Amino acid sequence: MFDQIVILIPLLPLIAVLINGLNVMLGRRYPDGIAHRLAWGSVLLSFVCALWVFQQVLRDPTPRTVVVYRWFFGGDLQVNMGFLIDSLTCVMLLVVTGVGFLIHVYSVGYMHGEEGFARFFTYMNLFMVSMLLLVMGNNYAVLFIGWEGVGLCSYLLIGYYYDRVSAAQAATKAFVVNRIGDAGFLIAIFLVFANFQTLDYEQVFAQADKLTSGTAAAIAICLLIGAVGKSAQLPLHTWLPDAMEGPTPVSALIHAATMVTAGVYMVVRNHAIYDLAPNVLLFGVGGIGAVTALFAATIGLVQTDIKRVLAYSTVSQLGFMFLACGVGAYAAAIFHLVTHAFFKALLFLSAGSVIHALSGEQDIRKMGRLWKSIPVTHWVFLTGTAAIAGFPFLSGWWSKDEILGHAFIHGHYVLWLLGAVAAFCTAFYMSRLLYLTFYGPPRVDEHAAHHIHESPPVMLAPLMVLAFLAVIGGLIGVIPGGLENGAFHQFLRPVVSLRGGTAEAHETTMLPYILMAVSTLIAFGGWLTAHYFYQLRPALPERLRHRLSAAYTLLLNKYWVDEIYDKMFVQSSNTGGRALDAVDTGVLDGAVVGVGRLTEMGAEGSTWIEKYVIYGGLNIIGYSNHLGARILRKLQSGLVHHYATILVAGFVILVNLILLFLWLGSGS
Repeated sequence: MFDQIVILIPLLPLIAVLINGLNVMLGRRYPDGIAHRLAWGSVLLSFVCALWVFQQVLRDPTPRTVVVYRWFFGGDLQVNMGFLIDSLTCVMLLVVTGVGFLIHVYSVGYMHGEEGFARFFTYMNLFMVSMLLLVMGNNYAVLFIGWEGVGLCSYLLIGYYYDRVSAAQAATKAFVVNRIGDAGFLIAIFLVFANFQTLDYEQVFAQADKLTSGTAAAIAICLLIGAVGKSAQLPLHTWLPDAMEGPTPVSALIHAATMVTAGVYMVVRNHAIYDLAPNVLLFGVGGIGAVTALFAATIGLVQTDIKRVLAYSTVSQLGFMFLACGVGAYAAAIFHLVTHAFFKALLFLSAGSVIHALSGEQDIRKMGRLWKSIPVTHWVFLTGTAAIAGFPFLSGWWSKDEILGHAFIHGHYVLWLLGAVAAFCTAFYMSRLLYLTFYGPPRVDEHAAHHIHESPPVMLAPLMVLAFLAVIGGLIGVIPGGLENGAFHQFLRPVVSLRGGTAEAHETTMLPYILMAVSTLIAFGGWLTAHYFYQLRPALPERLRHRLSAAYTLLLNKYWVDEIYDKMFVQSSNTGGRALDAVDTGVLDGAVVGVGRLTEMGAEGSTWIEKYVIYGGLNIIGYSNHLGARILRKLQSGLVHHYATILVAGFVILVNLILLFLWLGSGS
């Protein structure tokens, strides 16, 4: 029974994808109400199955492998479609299906009336299938399939409004930048197979000690490249802020709570390899994470688009998770991944509620005093802001403090300082966002002011659940045993060792509590600074902007990283493409045209028989081809779903022919 329930977790949303996908391709044969019920209903059932599996792992934490079928094999390589079920997998399953279900429900209200309603939920379910494969796979091949699947869904959902040039460009940018990271990840998989002759996690990690330090470092670096691309860390971070062109529920699900954390999950899953490459772990993973956390936080200080502020906040918080991995605090990284899923999904969905109330407005300079008009949205947004800022006893306070505590106690003072400054910036820019959106004088234009309204219950209910989780979610890390001895850390212990954390320091010193107090002061300091700037002295930010115009321009333009990349890579690629086009047109096409002209010249001097017999035959053949082309062109409708239907039908026919030949061969 255990195996069957595990298989149902990704299978249920896959069935919804097939049903809704066929409905879309066939022209929406049933109403949108059925489409969205299939979508969120399948995710809810997956969540229930994940809860059942979680209970079984609680009783017996021994890792179990569920083999669905023998996937492919050849030579020394044999790969199964299999799932590894352990405590780390269970945590990720509950986050993906639980938060995913809430976002699906929210989407019913947010996407109501959209022309591509059923298509949207098909993409969302396809993402769920891919993400579940990513976290459940028991080998690198299944992980890579899920990895590429979430990348595809990211492209489809960012470019959901395909008639917008900005959305199409953002989707393409996300796809291209992630391919850079995926290339590194693929090289890592090749190196793993070359050294272990297997792609199975358990076999690889059991033999990891046999690797030389150089080989372990090479694999760790290539894995890190993949993680940096997927989790939007420097220097491959540029795609995530632009990804906000997609619908807000997409931002909450893919680019805050689940997909972008795949890089963190992958590093933690491969900790046996990273432990053999301590320099890559500390300076690569930890260094990149700390620098990214501060880098993105400084950009968030001046952004004016409500979703873009949250996007840079996501990049920064992912940096904290990488920082935790870099100092060996793998459990702390996953702990922050969980709490971040709660409060960041809450913040994005709350921002969507604000945008919904203002008929699409996203500029916080055109908001203000909304707390009276949309009180429920105001309170849940306030809760999420306090959680991410690190206010005492909320979820973000526990997880972020643990990361900074690990860095300081283990002597990584530079990383701790970078993280502490980033935490201050986080408290400041999130408080700034709160004040400009909900407080101060109203700056909403008259047209939007007449239409301000609270979101419907189907959108508010998920917000309330996420707000509740953002408040109490951090307690799983401390109850019942205190710092690092809570239920969450004990649950992860069979997979991820704690490697001597703040709990050990707590036994002999008061240092963890001192660091906790410092983290609290940092959070209150960021909030008080924002309160002074935007509540007590609202004219001061404008004066500072003029006085520090160079720094303001630098941050507003995101350090001109996009412009530098455009100059170095995009424009140079365009120049190279134009040069190759000139060669193709002038040389290759010229040669073909020249041969044709020589043929024409020969034809002019040929005999009457050559002209009328040979050319007449060619004309008959040409007319036949033309007639056939007129018939076949009917298949070229220009509609992607028609092509997809033909492709699926051809695939089914091909598979059945292969099975028929195999059956005939076995009979003979």
